[in-house]
Amino acid sequence: MPNPTASMQMTDAGVAIVTLENPPVNALHPAVLRSLFAHVREAHASSQVKAIVINGSKQRFSAGFDINQFAQASGGNGLDDTVNDALCELVESGPKPTVAAIEGMALGGGLEVAMSCNARVAVAGAKLGLPELSLGILPGFGGTQRLPRLVGLQKACEMMLTSKPIPAEAGAKLGLVDAVVSSAQLLDTACQLALGIASGVKPRNQSLYRTDKLESLGEAMMILDVARGQTMKRARHLQHPLFCLDAIRIGVEQGGIAGLKAEQEAFAKSAALDTHKALVHIFFAQRTTKRVKGITDVGLKPRPIKKIAVLGGGLMGSGIATASILAGVEVLVKEINQKFLDSGMERIKANIMSQVKKGRMKQAAAEKVLKLAKGTLTYDDFGSVDMVIEAAIEDIKLKQQIFKDLEKACRKDCILSSNTSTIDIKLVGGQTQALDRIVGAHFFSPAHIMPLLEIVRTDQSSPQVVLDTLEYGSRIKKTPVVVGNCTGFAVNRVFFPYTQSACMLVDLGMDPYMVDKAIAGAFGMPMGPFRLSDLVGADIGLHVGANFHDSFPERVYKAPIFPALFDAKRLGEKTGSGFYKFDGKRKTLPDAQGLKPFLEASRKAAGLMEHHKQGPPVKSAQDIIEFIFFPVVNEGCRVIAEGIVDKPADLDVATVLAMGFPPYRGGLIKWADLTGAAHVAKRLSQWAEFFKADGLSGVFEPCQYLKEAASSGRQLSAGNSSASKL
Repeated sequence: MPNPTASMQMTDAGVAIVTLENPPVNALHPAVLRSLFAHVREAHASSQVKAIVINGSKQRFSAGFDINQFAQASGGNGLDDTVNDALCELVESGPKPTVAAIEGMALGGGLEVAMSCNARVAVAGAKLGLPELSLGILPGFGGTQRLPRLVGLQKACEMMLTSKPIPAEAGAKLGLVDAVVSSAQLLDTACQLALGIASGVKPRNQSLYRTDKLESLGEAMMILDVARGQTMKRARHLQHPLFCLDAIRIGVEQGGIAGLKAEQEAFAKSAALDTHKALVHIFFAQRTTKRVKGITDVGLKPRPIKKIAVLGGGLMGSGIATASILAGVEVLVKEINQKFLDSGMERIKANIMSQVKKGRMKQAAAEKVLKLAKGTLTYDDFGSVDMVIEAAIEDIKLKQQIFKDLEKACRKDCILSSNTSTIDIKLVGGQTQALDRIVGAHFFSPAHIMPLLEIVRTDQSSPQVVLDTLEYGSRIKKTPVVVGNCTGFAVNRVFFPYTQSACMLVDLGMDPYMVDKAIAGAFGMPMGPFRLSDLVGADIGLHVGANFHDSFPERVYKAPIFPALFDAKRLGEKTGSGFYKFDGKRKTLPDAQGLKPFLEASRKAAGLMEHHKQGPPVKSAQDIIEFIFFPVVNEGCRVIAEGIVDKPADLDVATVLAMGFPPYRGGLIKWADLTGAAHVAKRLSQWAEFFKADGLSGVFEPCQYLKEAASSGRQLSAGNSSASKL
């Protein structure tokens, strides 16, 4: 692979074309920036050069600073200070005018370099943006100062705070781009514009010193105050967006030079936060889930999945079918009768048409996509499919019969998969002779929206079949995570202590709404455990809980409140009441009076309050967070130790994408590492002792993997090289 660099060539007309060369996206590695700096300095010093054009190789300008440098740096941005301080100033204010020729994308540091040029020409469709906040930092190459001066403060704040890029055409309307052209015209147009500036025919703009696009000071302060208020409400756990707004404010009040200094200070503060470490970790972790030992490193090539069959047209089956046809995969939907089939096909149509209503798809495209889905009541056409996904109800005997039928109806190379969320995959296919091509394909509801796909392999699953399923998951725009075969697989298993720990607090006298407030409000989960229970349904909770009790009886707390809620038909949203009550508009309201008799009965049946007159062993919101999540971390450690996940980072991705674990905390295991394994183990041991007389120590007793990490100082994310990979 070539070394990251920049190159320079001269045109006959006297334009120095400096090209960024770090494929595939010309990331701004420090070596690229040093080379760019040297070439620009050389061009300014040459009497033969009239103007400079900066572009990128391989039809891409630059996707921004090399994120690998963020992962390696303990703080700062990993750049040579000389380059950091002088590059953009030299590009913007050196003796010769500069023009950026943008194709593909100019993101992050790439756009900041382009904005320091005196003009910008872009190919239609090129993406321009400053997405740094999504990595827990802020623009550090002058972006907080130049973007407001080019597009106005209102739009600049929006672009930075949302991290969303805009197309070149929108950039032209805003003033960020001076001309939009075809790819064939790009370099010629940029060179002509650069020469026009050099000759004085065109004005030479220096973005850092412009004020014509900035709102009046009073209006600017109002915009910044509103942006700050919205940010504090929308991202209440994050500091770095506020640091970004602080740097912008100083630039507006005191000028661009003062703003640059403030930006550097704000960047350094952001880079030192755990938020930055967590978001960079998740960024890389999501890009490595498709690398699996023994699957992707043994020379196999994935076979294309062109046509699948989905058994079951319910909410889950129709969602799987929707995700597949949106990706151009043909789908055969099988149901047991015409009524169910019609309902399933209507759900698929409704899912696709919702994309049209939201403006994400044209009507003609929707109609074309819908033609990829066909319904059937028989197995007659199953010989034509590459993969089957069973999405029937969680009935083991039914699933076993389905797989016996599939073995007969499908080709010998067809992948047979189950969407079960709890049942042993080997048990599902146990009555077939096809265990080598049977895997779990566990989607999360709603399947066409939720981004995670758990691919469950057994010790008999063929590596080729797992690889093919990985490829299918990627094609339908899911993030696939390969996991081992156990009760709950990875995500559901790790999170089974989530609600049971909350129930223990309630049975010790704590208000369930206080628990939810701490987990959602103080920690940042989408919802607390009791609100989640109402979303899923108490009936589902009972069913899933029974599976975990059978598999892990020594560390399960059977909360008396769930059977009582089930008997009273307080199942949650589906019946209008549970821990909360719901009106017709899905508004969620506490129901303290309605819930009171159930709480009292549960506390009496549990008997914990009699043993612990002092109440729960937690007081603050932080205590509640640790009491709820440290058992989840403990189970995560068991999953790592048993080799249920290929690598700990996969569990971080899975918990973020499936359970809404805050990405700015890095996922479950990264958060535990940032918290400290020793602290996690110590607290769990204290609670194990607290509940010893109740026979519930096993719920909290730290597992061996956690104990070893705590005593040795090893990070939990270091993994367990001796674990067997199932």
